[in-house]
Amino acid sequence: MTALYADLGDEAANGTGEVPVRRIRFTVNGERKAAEVEPRLLLSHLIRHGLGLTGTHMGCDTTNCGACTVLVDGRPVKSCTMLAVQVDGREVSTVEGLAMRGASEGGTARGVGGGGLHPLQEGFKEEHGLQCGFCTPGMMMAAKALLDENPDPTEEDVRWALSGNLCRCTGYQNIVKSVLWAAAKLRSQAAG
Repeated sequence: MTALYADLGDEAANGTGEVPVRRIRFTVNGERKAAEVEPRLLLSHLIRHGLGLTGTHMGCDTTNCGACTVLVDGRPVKSCTMLAVQVDGREVSTVEGLAMRGASEGGTARGVGGGGLHPLQEGFKEEHGLQCGFCTPGMMMAAKALLDENPDPTEEDVRWALSGNLCRCTGYQNIVKSVLWAAAKLRSQAAG
């Protein structure tokens, strides 16, 4: 992987001219990775610029919008305020990973890397859960964490799980319907 860091000038690292970096090892969407990063690099920047996974969107840089939501060890986090060094030894899942794993979770259409779409992606398509699409990756990742923990959520459960993610287009109703659609599909697949 390409090392990603800003030029701090000759004053960096106590005047040695070397940019201070830390080597981290982590897994992203099932693939083991290693990177040399500045301790101050945000996870969102590592994902987008270092790994080229641009499905993780940057909206506010303050954790208000949720567009940058990814899963770290299965828990939703806003990658715009998490440091990349904090994922050392951990598992990161992005929206691109949904499509790659979709076929193994009963998805249908062809997705990224030859896998099918994840039922969440299908649900957003079927229930018209997106308009401009900017918030959609973060919404899907927050919903994935919910469905992994609670495969039979109520509408209230879905609204609570998505309460940290903002959408300026849809009014949320179709997003909630999309998540409930995906939950029903995942339950029917699990039942056989």
